[in-house]
Amino acid sequence: MFTLIFLFLLLNIPLLMPRFIYPTCFWRMKQNNDKDADLVKDCTFILTSVQWPVERDYFNNILNMQPTENNQFALALAFSINEINRNPDLLPNISLVFQFPQGGCKNMSQLHRRLYFSEENNNDILPNYICNEDTTCIVLLTGPNWETSAMVGTLINLYISQQLLQLTYGPFHPFLSNREQFPFLYQMAPKDTSLALGMVSLMLHFNWNWIGVAISDNDQGTQFLSHLRREMEQNKICFAFLNMIPVEMHLFRARAEVYYNQIMTSSTNVVIIYGDTDSTLAVGFKRWKSLGIQRLWIATSQWDDTTIKADFTLNSTYGTLAFAHHHAEISHFKSFVQTLNPLKYSNEYLARLEWMKLNCDISASKCKTLKNCISNTSVQWLKVQSLDMAFSDNSYDIYNAVYTVAHALHEMILQVYNQPMDNGKEYYDHCLKLNSFLRKTHFINPVGERVNMNQKEKLQEEYDIFQIWNFPYGVGLKVKIGEFSTYFPHNQQLHLYEDMIEQSTGRRQMPPSVCSADCGPGFRKFWQEGMAACCFDCHSCPQNEVSNETMASCFSAFTTVVLGVFLKHHDTPIVKANNQNLSYILLISLIFSFLCPLLFIGHPNSATCVMQQVTFGVIFTVAISTVLAKTVTVLLAFKVTAPGRRMRYFLVSGAPNYIITIFTLIQIIFCVIWLRFSPPFIENDALSEHGQIIVVCNKGSVNAFYSVLGYHGFLALASFIVAFLARNLPDTFNEAKLLTFSMLLFCSVWVTFIPVYHSTKGKVMVVVEVLSILISSAGLLGCIFIPKCYIILLRPERNSTQELKERNSVQKLREKRSF
Repeated sequence: MFTLIFLFLLLNIPLLMPRFIYPTCFWRMKQNNDKDADLVKDCTFILTSVQWPVERDYFNNILNMQPTENNQFALALAFSINEINRNPDLLPNISLVFQFPQGGCKNMSQLHRRLYFSEENNNDILPNYICNEDTTCIVLLTGPNWETSAMVGTLINLYISQQLLQLTYGPFHPFLSNREQFPFLYQMAPKDTSLALGMVSLMLHFNWNWIGVAISDNDQGTQFLSHLRREMEQNKICFAFLNMIPVEMHLFRARAEVYYNQIMTSSTNVVIIYGDTDSTLAVGFKRWKSLGIQRLWIATSQWDDTTIKADFTLNSTYGTLAFAHHHAEISHFKSFVQTLNPLKYSNEYLARLEWMKLNCDISASKCKTLKNCISNTSVQWLKVQSLDMAFSDNSYDIYNAVYTVAHALHEMILQVYNQPMDNGKEYYDHCLKLNSFLRKTHFINPVGERVNMNQKEKLQEEYDIFQIWNFPYGVGLKVKIGEFSTYFPHNQQLHLYEDMIEQSTGRRQMPPSVCSADCGPGFRKFWQEGMAACCFDCHSCPQNEVSNETMASCFSAFTTVVLGVFLKHHDTPIVKANNQNLSYILLISLIFSFLCPLLFIGHPNSATCVMQQVTFGVIFTVAISTVLAKTVTVLLAFKVTAPGRRMRYFLVSGAPNYIITIFTLIQIIFCVIWLRFSPPFIENDALSEHGQIIVVCNKGSVNAFYSVLGYHGFLALASFIVAFLARNLPDTFNEAKLLTFSMLLFCSVWVTFIPVYHSTKGKVMVVVEVLSILISSAGLLGCIFIPKCYIILLRPERNSTQELKERNSVQKLREKRSF
């Protein structure tokens, strides 16, 4: 089995290596136009089917009719249709074709005129090319702006209902999902219900709690804000500012200076941008960047078009973090486009339309980071390094839309479409039938991802996280730095590639964004009235109220040194005596015992409240039961020296070692019962100190707490009795006396603890418990191991076999004389 696993991993190394060693990045060039009104243009396509083969010249001819604006959508559509037409298993003997309104994608008025018609001309709606004058249903692809799609959908529903089907590409919008208002409209983009959760997860990863937000003031922006506010409040993240940007241009211009000053003067380094990319928010965003505001902008993937238009260099610590819906990479897009017209579709031309894939490997380069390589190189070098043309979210929606139509039409033809149709009533039946199949269509697309048109089914959302920078000469760089997936448990949904962040920027961390830095040791937080919960002042703690972790850490480090000494001198008599393995277990348990007080220091939470008592109870049980095992070992060692003793079996079989397991298991059962019925919890104590509210851990069940202590007392008393009985047994390295004194000290500490604990309140109770833990642990360490360390380090002549024999001989001689 091991050999098979090894061979499998060995054979898959070539497949895994490119992903981890040669990750793919993207570069792009600035658009020629740079007007605020032309940030994003809409484009509508008309999709039909014909019964003859379609060659690539057809796409070249029809693309020549399309101006350069948003030509990437037409190219993505042509690539998708060509891929389907070349597939012999999908729509055999039928080809898909497309056209668009004359005048280009930005001219929508001609499409509206073609959609608007009277009943006298309803037989000449749109051109079609079906043989024998048969008519098929027309499908419209609209986007990426939802308002244009809504306008087209309204016209279809009013004038030519049941005669056209509409699929949209571009961001999902809840308004278009109204089936009563748009019964023949389907959105290809997935919903963004988990986008706010993904952004907040990113904030938590980088410890950001001071976030600025700029959102379009419309229904979609309000809905996103409600999701974002809920997630931020649950995770104690505060708004540095909240700007609701009006969608009317005259209202925005009246307050444009206010929005600019608010962002400019805010102390936050992170700002969330959410809205349409052809809105007033996009105009303001472009203006803020052009005026030199450098922030870490968090947005959706639609905003990467806007970010590359600024012609200045951003600091490597800033840029844009874009959340894009995850989709597999589509290959050979660039090669298809360039075969249509190699002269027109050069790498530089395509880089102005879409992001170009780039090899991120810089091992052969002299520059330390990918950012330095891009900023110091030429565009010609980038064109040579380009691998393929990437599919944006909008282009991927077009890709899936074409395949959805093809699969629905394919199923309809196989089942019900076997009769010729004319331009009369059967035309409408054709659209109704195709609509019924379209609604139920689900398939796996060629890149292996599931497409389901059942919009009622809730799908798990996955996002890719990209970081985007701008450079001089209109060059943009985009690098995938992580993923967010709702498939995984809540605390494991975000995964960031810190190596990729470091390779791109030279550092693993993002710029901080907090209102107030955490107060250091010796200071406490004070909130002022009117301040956000994330903003506070740091005031010095009163005398004798400073929490000091070095009270605990030094003891733990010292115990670790003692353990190291015993391990180094493991073959000496003093270490071998009384079972050295038990000594190691005791030292390790003491290390963790000294670390227990760290759970009592600082602001408590639900986890630390539970861990305080459980950790204390179990670790101390291990330590005391180990002492009991050592004392039993000493006692048995002398009882079996007489010949014929049956107890020799118990010593040889290692029976004393089972004491640790049995007694620790009993304590664990006590703790489980405690946590099951009455676990510790956080409590606000307003009575212990006048004028102060203290956050403390309520033990839940006082009886359970004293049961744990009582069990410790039982084990300590048993150890003390056994050690006391063995204190006078003759042996050079007999540690029974040490164990007796250590248990006497341990019992004294915890007997004193009970009345002192009952007489205190508030945080003093915590101090008493912490000191008791430290003193009792230090007593075990000092009484048992310090004398041995003294002999090992300072009196090594006493730690030898020869010395042991001489001392035994002297001791026996003295016993004879005294007799």
